[in-house]
Amino acid sequence: MRLIDMHCDTIWKLMDLDQSGDLVENDCSISIPGMKTAGTIAQFFACFTYIEDYKEKDGYEGAWSHCMEMIAFLEKQAQMFHGDIAMARSYKDLKKNEAEGKISAFLTVEEGGVLNGQMDRLEELYERGIRLITPMWNYENCLGYPNSKGASVMAKGLKPFGIEAVERMAELGIITDVSHASDGTFADILAHTKKADGTRGMVVASHSNCRTLCDHPRNLTDDMIHSLAEAGGIAGLNFYGSFLNENGMSRVHDMAEHILHMIKVGGSEFPAIGTDFDGFDGVEILEISKVEEMEKLWEALKKKGVTERQLDKIWHENVERVLSKM
Repeated sequence: MRLIDMHCDTIWKLMDLDQSGDLVENDCSISIPGMKTAGTIAQFFACFTYIEDYKEKDGYEGAWSHCMEMIAFLEKQAQMFHGDIAMARSYKDLKKNEAEGKISAFLTVEEGGVLNGQMDRLEELYERGIRLITPMWNYENCLGYPNSKGASVMAKGLKPFGIEAVERMAELGIITDVSHASDGTFADILAHTKKADGTRGMVVASHSNCRTLCDHPRNLTDDMIHSLAEAGGIAGLNFYGSFLNENGMSRVHDMAEHILHMIKVGGSEFPAIGTDFDGFDGVEILEISKVEEMEKLWEALKKKGVTERQLDKIWHENVERVLSKM
């Protein structure tokens, strides 16, 4: 098995929650030993800033500064453990690192509000190695509107600055992530993530599930799955129980059912993995609690008739296709 996980919050857990540990020894779901056991070839590490923590600390300006600290933290970790993991900014880097027996670490930003209306920050993020941005978390920001249980909010989309930003992201080669977006923002991202020559920038849902199976606004409707798949996008299966079922338990059976539904609606080229590890807690039952336990899902899917060829696509090939087009 060769695994690519499109979303974890391990940097946030190490720096902000635990304030201790590193990528080798920690109390997280993601670690270098665990990734080796899982056959991980690439892990996307989110620089997540919880804006509520910055109300007394310069708001989004404080969040921007911490985002820079998170980037530096992961770079230092890669230097410390250079024999096992290396930073990656491209598909070429991924293949080079894999050939050298190293895990690729891709940097992402979860909460595009850190741009704070300043377009030049996109250029800076790109130069620092950010290759995927989730425009918003669960709060309205300068880019647009997030998922919500309120129908009026869900109908709202990108703001003018948000439209300009996703167009620029496409030009730079930064993947736009629709996870956490409102339905209106999702539609606007697909409509506006285009380059000057008319070709489409890459769009994914890095850590989202199926709304048909679990009616949560963070999940994708069947129409969304179809539209995203038609645009060449993919979705990473999220392990958080509240996005898997109504009882909030994170069971392998439900994970498998969401993958099967993604295949049914979007095809075998659509599903991927986006665990959301270290980004949630309080789940009563978490049948896969660490990356080294990923084989449980592989075996469950095989028992449900998913072929090894399809599993290879889910585990890494679908993400590699996206990376190759950045």
